[in-house]
Order: sequence, then structure tokens, then C-alpha cells
Amino acid sequence: MNISKQLVMPRRTFLRGLGAGIALPLLDGMIPSRAMSALTPQAARSGPLRMAFVYVPNGANMVDWTPKSEGANYDLPMILDPLKNVRSQVQVLTGLMQQRAAANGDGPGDHARANATFLTGCQAYKTAGADVHVGVSVDQVAASKIGRDTRFPSLEIGIDKGQRAGACDSGYACAYQFNLSWRSESTPNPPEIDPRALFDRLFGGGGTVDRSAGRMKRDAMRKSILDFALDDARRLESQIGSSDRQKVDEYLTSIRELEQRIDNAKRFADVVPDYDMKANGVPRDFQQHVRIMFDLLTLAFQTDNTRVATFIMAHDGSNRPYPEIGANEGHHDLSHHDGNADKKAKIAKINHFHMTQFAAFLEKLKNTKEGDGTLLDHSMIVYGSGISDGNRHNHDDLPVLLAGGGGGTLQPGRHVRFERKPMTNLYLSMLDRIGAPTERLGDSTGKLANI
Repeated sequence: MNISKQLVMPRRTFLRGLGAGIALPLLDGMIPSRAMSALTPQAARSGPLRMAFVYVPNGANMVDWTPKSEGANYDLPMILDPLKNVRSQVQVLTGLMQQRAAANGDGPGDHARANATFLTGCQAYKTAGADVHVGVSVDQVAASKIGRDTRFPSLEIGIDKGQRAGACDSGYACAYQFNLSWRSESTPNPPEIDPRALFDRLFGGGGTVDRSAGRMKRDAMRKSILDFALDDARRLESQIGSSDRQKVDEYLTSIRELEQRIDNAKRFADVVPDYDMKANGVPRDFQQHVRIMFDLLTLAFQTDNTRVATFIMAHDGSNRPYPEIGANEGHHDLSHHDGNADKKAKIAKINHFHMTQFAAFLEKLKNTKEGDGTLLDHSMIVYGSGISDGNRHNHDDLPVLLAGGGGGTLQPGRHVRFERKPMTNLYLSMLDRIGAPTERLGDSTGKLANI
């Protein structure tokens, strides 16, 4: 670490040690008295704007999702109830669609198309081979324009390892069904599902070889990554104020606790059933896995390691059961409910369970102070599915949320109803706000107003 005697500490300040490169969150000592470098005075005080996209599969039981009232006093149906502590920071957006996920003459394969189209707005070329073709996703449009400002232009994370080759849904290549992010029309960005690998990527110093060597040495000595950065941490604490010392201590404590959770999850990992398609060492427990990945994403945003992320909580068509909430049948099987009340009730419980994990993430962002606000104030986070009713396989009136304050540019705390607007119109509006204006994305017809 190179901390000079200047009045303002560089935003890119790291604690370094063997295999460690721990970026710091925004401290008071990093905020200039007036604008400097590429940050505006407001951004310097508040921190940069982030965007994330969280995907859940197989649609939703829309009766238990859609609020009956519009505007600021909207009700929270059963599925959305976990949002009660952050409802003032969430917009429920109904009436958005992804029509390029429909067959449009290509026959069955709605689950593959739902995934592939969700962030691209493009029709996936139907093939089971390597000649996949869809479109560039919104996250990569943003990353190509603002990614140079961060250590990682974007992060792609997930829960299901899935398949990278071969056919999956009705003649569509598996690449469509297990990826959200597309760097180019033919190149997906596979999500990282291993918490330890993601942790090392965020906090390990140097390249892949250095990180691996550092991890092996720490494992052999049974030490935390923080143990190798103590000298840098002590030097830092001698040069910052008491408020910043408290922030750094809380931040480093959260890293240590998360590292311990990851180590415990790996240590006690068990053999998993085939539907999980997990790598060795990845948590067996779905909720534990999701919470750890969300916490890692929070730290990635807090340290400005990245400003763009995607998180696929489960691929569309996933047939994972959820016995922990009384849904012993596979999720995909239940989604073909044919109007059966018991199946629809279980689908709603699964939707509620997913929402509970997302709400915990939003609360973490809300409770993480940054500058004159919180991480949630300085974020735009889309949560949703590329299918509406899993029984109908329709791709209009999708279940979609937009969380966060967008750096003061959004109007959260409302239910807003649109009339058959492309999801990509929402993305154009988000790209404008994050500093990556784009004329067209997929099937967009213009920017979405009133968000």
C-alpha cells in the first residue's frame, strides 16, 4: 500500500500482503474538498453508481406477485412481503415484456430463450451446436464504457454450474440456458459459482498464479487472508481519523466473518444430488450459497471492485426441489401447474423464498453507509424472470422489480404499470444513468420514462 502524506487518500487504496490485495471502501479521507480526477463533486461525496441484474427461473405465481394498487401506497402481496423493510427503495414494474423470448416461429424452447433474451432483448439462434448467436447483454454494454474505472469491468456470478456445451432445452444449446451475460453475440460470460474462487478473485493480490500460491500457503498455515495484510492495516490506521478507523475495522471484520463462512461451507460440503450440478466444495445448502454470493457482491460494490454485475440464482427450467419450505417436487415440474391450487401455492412459496434472499441483500446494501447515503441509494438493481406464468410460458407482463435510488435519479417506493413495453427500454434508461448512453439495445423502442 502506498499512502502518501497528501490530504486526500487515493480511492484505489489496497491492503497488500502475500496473495492479498484488499481494496478499501469509501473513507472520509478519500473524499476531496472539491472535484478531482474523473469524479464529479456529488460522486466524490456519494460514491459511484452501480447496476446489477438478478435472475430467478420459471416465472411466478402472478396473483401472489402483482400489487392490486398502483403508486406509492401499493400493497405487498404474499411473494413481495419480504420486501417490507425496503419497500421505500423498490419499484414494482408491471407490463414489461421480452417478446424475443417467444417462439416467433422457432418452436419450443421457452426456458432457453428466457435466459438468453433477458438481458439482450434478442432472439436466440436455435442451435444445439457451438454456433450460438444472440446479442450483447446490457451489463456488457455498460462494462465496455465504464469498466475501465474499476478493477473488474463486470462480475458474473451464479448458483448452478450447469453445462457449457451440448443441447439442453428443445434443441437449444446449453450456453443459452445457463448464462445471462453475453460479451458478444456468440460469447457468453459463464457465471462463477464457487464462493472461494470469487473471494480470492476479489481479495487476492496479483494474477491467478499469485492468488493460487497465496491461497495454498494460507491454507497450509490455517490463516486468514487478513493475517497477511496486518502490517499494511496497521500503517493505514496510524494515518486516518477515528471515524475511518472504525469503518475499516468493521469492514475487515465483515471480510473475516465471510471468509470463515466460506471455509465452513467448503469443509462441511456434502455429496449433492444431480439437480444441483455443483462443483466440489460449493455449499450444498441453497440459502447459504445464495447469501454468501450476495455478501460477496455487496463487498465488491462497497470496495468499487466493480460497478456492474449479474447473478443467476437458478437457470430457467431448473427443477430444483425446495424441501426446506415444503416444496418437495421440482420447481419446473410445479410450474406446469395446469391450474392446480396446491401446485400454485408451492410455486408462490418458492417465489417467496427467492424473494427472501433478495430482500436480505437489499437490506445489507441499505445498511452499508457510503458517503452521504448508502450502497442501495447508489445502486440500480433489476430482479426478475424471463417468463411470467410458468404454465403458459408467456413472456409479457413479466415479474420485475427495480431496486435502489439510482444516485437520486430514480423514484423508488412505487408500483408502476406499463402497457406492453420492452424490458430493453428499461435498460436504455439505466444505461443513461450509469454513464453509458446507448441508442438501441435488442428490441428497444425508446427509453422507459417514469422510473
